[in-house]
Amino acid sequence: MRIGELAAAVGVTTRTVRHYHHLGLLPEPERLSNGYRHYTLRHAVVLARIRRLTELGLGLAEVRDVIAEDAGRDLEEVLTELDEDLARQEEALRARRARLRALLETEGGLPAEGPVSPELAALFAGTAHLSDSPMAAKDREIFAFLETAAPEPARQRMTSALAEALGTPEAAARAGAAYALLDALVDAAPDDPRVEAAARALADCVPRGLLTDSASAAVDHGDSVLRALCADFAPAQAEAFRRALDIVSGTDDGAGQRSGE
Repeated sequence: MRIGELAAAVGVTTRTVRHYHHLGLLPEPERLSNGYRHYTLRHAVVLARIRRLTELGLGLAEVRDVIAEDAGRDLEEVLTELDEDLARQEEALRARRARLRALLETEGGLPAEGPVSPELAALFAGTAHLSDSPMAAKDREIFAFLETAAPEPARQRMTSALAEALGTPEAAARAGAAYALLDALVDAAPDDPRVEAAARALADCVPRGLLTDSASAAVDHGDSVLRALCADFAPAQAEAFRRALDIVSGTDDGAGQRSGE
């Protein structure tokens, strides 16, 4: 048989046959005097076996182990590993489908910042009435980012804190009042007297105990994410945010200044 006849007989392409030659999976046949390759039934048998193995999901390196004449891995061992891997994939797919179903069944519909976790989507749905606030919209984007970027323990802590901060009508009302004060600072200077009221309103929305150290110091000197967050705010809003962090973490001196200043 010529290469085209072999490929047609096994149901693959001539390019596939050449690729298997290149990888050493399929032995090169002898050439006739006219230069054409001459494939035998043995080549067809090996090629058919390669096709069956790849259709089961084996990678070509695993196929090479199976068909190797010496020191090859046992076919049962390879297929057992493949079965275990497929079982793990099935479990992962079930978990993904469950998450998708939970998102699709979110009361109030999917948030614009989605996909996020069902828990965060439910919190967003409970504050949909704040959608006209630019600061609220920015916060939602930040929460979605943090949920993606934070490690699991921090993610769980954040979700619990947000549930406490926004999970009741009273808490959502406090958040709405804080957002209104922050929105009003968009064109204000950092020393605007309204900064103090906005900072205290924002601090009232954050559960006590969430921050234990001077978070504003992290903003100014350490945490690049917090620095980037503040840089995205207007100057007066950023100052209110820093002041709120000090109030929550207990480093506020009560006189409108950060401790150590």
